[in-house]
Amino acid sequence: MSDPAFAELVAWAESRLSRLIDEVFAAVCERIDLYGDEKIVPRADLHRSIAVNLRFMVGALGDSARSIEEAAPGETGRRRARQGAPLPEVLQVYRIGCAMLWDLLVEHVRDMTRPDAADGLVDVASLLWRVADEHAVRLTEAYRAASAELLIAQHRRRSALAAALFTGQRVFDAGAWEAGRLLGLAVDGQLAVVAAETRGLAEESLLGVEQRLAEAGMVSAWQLTPTMQAGVISLRDEQRDTMMSIVKDVAVARTGVSPLYRSLTETPRALHLARTALAGLPPGQPAVRAFGSSPLAAFVAYDPDEGRRLAAEVFGAVLDLPSEERDVLLETLRAYFDQGGSTDGAGRVLHCHANTVRYRLRRIRELTGKSLTDPRDVAELVTAVQALSLDPARGGSADGASAETGEP
Repeated sequence: MSDPAFAELVAWAESRLSRLIDEVFAAVCERIDLYGDEKIVPRADLHRSIAVNLRFMVGALGDSARSIEEAAPGETGRRRARQGAPLPEVLQVYRIGCAMLWDLLVEHVRDMTRPDAADGLVDVASLLWRVADEHAVRLTEAYRAASAELLIAQHRRRSALAAALFTGQRVFDAGAWEAGRLLGLAVDGQLAVVAAETRGLAEESLLGVEQRLAEAGMVSAWQLTPTMQAGVISLRDEQRDTMMSIVKDVAVARTGVSPLYRSLTETPRALHLARTALAGLPPGQPAVRAFGSSPLAAFVAYDPDEGRRLAAEVFGAVLDLPSEERDVLLETLRAYFDQGGSTDGAGRVLHCHANTVRYRLRRIRELTGKSLTDPRDVAELVTAVQALSLDPARGGSADGASAETGEP
């Protein structure tokens, strides 16, 4: 603008900039707690930023064609995002600066003798608030863009650290404990691994699970591969049911959950058990299955090929029977073991007479040659039952595990 009064006001503001910068700096430090110390934004950085941006704004008043694309707003927004300063507090600095600049101009106009001083002030006001608004928009856009970049980088890092836990890999001589510390996982609590099939290629099937768990007080870290979404969760004993409920709510594909464990170094093993539980679900069924707490089941699951060989060797003749007879005999043997070797207990579970249970057990002894009174034979039978339970090809499921739509 070429109006003399307008030009005089801008020139006067430029002459007072150094003092105004110091006054705004002092006001910001006093009014905004964030800038009261130097934990996030150093004082020197704040003062420099106020100086750069006030000079930019006053310069824009003197040159209305000056591009708002200049570096001041964007550079401030990006730097504050990287420092972790909240956006509302960052914008409040601009409001304080604009308000104090405006108050300074109004006070000066009151002292001016020019008859057109008020008109010049009106012109300044119109341009000042437009420049301030555009300035704030540019700063906000830069802040949000930098925040998005930081968030993506953080997610990538957490994913990489989670991958190190799942594989047991050491990174820069840092082991599982260091990776867990960086992820915020508790070192003195319980842990669980969740593994879910992806809905499509690299498409999450547990949408929002990390946020839901966080809201319930559980820290987790996740990795997404083309075929699987896996996470390690830090929780307390009493939070297991809540964790299972959240996983069930968000799961839209087959999902397995490991038993609880304590040492981060056991995460690769827990991932294997979670994947074993997942594999026990029918393909295409969006259910959640938890692997049981039996150490024997976990032992057998660690080498499923050997488990299948053992089951075939122990139950060979049983497995050759017609499916209906085979399934009845195996179900009876499982119930017998689950009831601590009680035929009466097995009969109650199976809704049949104890004598029927005894008959079926004699049939199993005839077919396998294994006695239920010989400790070695019992050990082989129990292990073989566990191996069959973990074999999806035979419709098995992880010991003590169940789809979370029903009772374990």
